Amino acid sequence: MASNWTPESWKAKEARHLPSYPDGAALDKVTDTLTTFPPLVFAGEARALKADLAEVAAGKGFLLQGGDCAESFAEFHPNNIRDTFRVLLQMAVVLTFASKQPVIKVGRMAGQFAKPRSSPVEVQDGVELPSYLGDNINGIEFSAESRIPDPQRLMQAYSQSAATLNLLRAFSTGGYANLRQVHQWTLDFMGRSPWAARFAEVSGRIGEALDFMEACGIDPATVPQLQGTSFYTSHEALHLPYEQAMTRRDSLTGDWYDTSAHMLWIGDRTRFEGSAHVEYLRGVGNPIGFKCGPSLAPDELLRQLDTLNPGREAGRITLISRFGDDKVEAGLAPLVRAVKREGHPVVWSCDPMHGNVVKADSGYKTRPFDRILNEVRGFFAVHRAEGTHAGGIHIEMTGQDVTECVGGAVAISDAALADRYHTHCDPRLNAAQSLELAFLLADMLNQEAVDRAQRAA
Repeated sequence: MASNWTPESWKAKEARHLPSYPDGAALDKVTDTLTTFPPLVFAGEARALKADLAEVAAGKGFLLQGGDCAESFAEFHPNNIRDTFRVLLQMAVVLTFASKQPVIKVGRMAGQFAKPRSSPVEVQDGVELPSYLGDNINGIEFSAESRIPDPQRLMQAYSQSAATLNLLRAFSTGGYANLRQVHQWTLDFMGRSPWAARFAEVSGRIGEALDFMEACGIDPATVPQLQGTSFYTSHEALHLPYEQAMTRRDSLTGDWYDTSAHMLWIGDRTRFEGSAHVEYLRGVGNPIGFKCGPSLAPDELLRQLDTLNPGREAGRITLISRFGDDKVEAGLAPLVRAVKREGHPVVWSCDPMHGNVVKADSGYKTRPFDRILNEVRGFFAVHRAEGTHAGGIHIEMTGQDVTECVGGAVAISDAALADRYHTHCDPRLNAAQSLELAFLLADMLNQEAVDRAQRAA
């Protein structure tokens, strides 16, 4: 247990990017109610994820983390959940087949609502209003009434998260993730992608492998790992009153866990020393993500690691780098060296999204696919040079056929951004772009395996 820690000890620290509610008593009433609600996830599930991530930290696996930039109430639909889950399964199959290593699947789902914003206000046509902070806080509609933080939205976020988790559990264990069905996971519109044919080839080879196993007397229908998959959820632990309300003491170990998700992360804007968000997360037993950007110095990172993981527990910390394609190699290498020198057992994951936002000529925010890919290449290059494991990818993506990130084999142009630009916050990769990234990642993982074998020879 963390020393001198309680679920509310964060209140004595500096808390940034929290909403200001006009009625504090109404917020307290909602959070008091949430403390009586059932947990969304269980401590044992969080420990299972931590054990899986410990294997990744040891170089024996890969973390695939992806999902919406910000979930919304308006787009809450079982088909949207299914399609994003399906694309993550496709990506995982490609990565597993190529790397011959387990791929840990973690969704930015069932709780990824709140978003930090670069400015507390937004101006449209000369009118200034508070910024949209996520559907669990206020509304995206540009009106004074909509932008008032409403604590009742936390109740709706809890209910939507519970329903999303229920469906994800059904998909992951109820037969949908059966590897015999791998050829049926391709979305209809994916037929336009050059990568759809390559995925069909991979699924065909998997089918042949299953046929071979069956011919050898191994019935795939009786192998649990082939009938379903482990799937975990995550979100940024930004709204601390909500996270505190979802904190429970595990009856088996006596340790505290945040039961709103299996994995929580600290964003680049809230990971400063003396942060309330760091204080809160140091005391829960969940696996923790920690965003690392250009402003993070190696010494500060080491101090934060000592705070968040003083026992140096493997699987506890995932460091998520987000530099931008032109800064990743120079910025990441000193951090990797420092962590390696001090012997912290971390998972290194790459977020190639947040450092590569640009404003297109059309006025839309977008992320060029070539910049995303360049940051991933730079991430792998650093780890190859330092002899460390490039252990994961953290992307904002959707199973919907959106046009939000330009480029890729589907060649979304600046002019096409307006066609299906649906995000409530930042631009996401669509299914075709996500699958393309998976195949390119697979090539990099293969090269990493070759390099590792050469070093061992």
